[in-house]
Amino acid sequence: MPFANFKFPEGILDHARKEEIIHRTTAMFVEYFGEGVRPYTMVLVEEVADGGWGRADETLTLEKMGRGTGKGRG
Repeated sequence: MPFANFKFPEGILDHARKEEIIHRTTAMFVEYFGEGVRPYTMVLVEEVADGGWGRADETLTLEKMGRGTGKGRG
């Protein structure tokens, strides 16, 4: 079963953007593996609480990235 897991900072994606990610990822798997994988493809879009992730030993926040609260943007 093809599976993709995307993690984004909480609040930067609205519902339409999440749907787009799911549809485009599914289409990519179908293009690569064939139409038979469509019913078995799982795409998980997770939101991580602000400050709940980091890179290079630094906790990242939307503020540090210059994104403010970012609610509904994406």
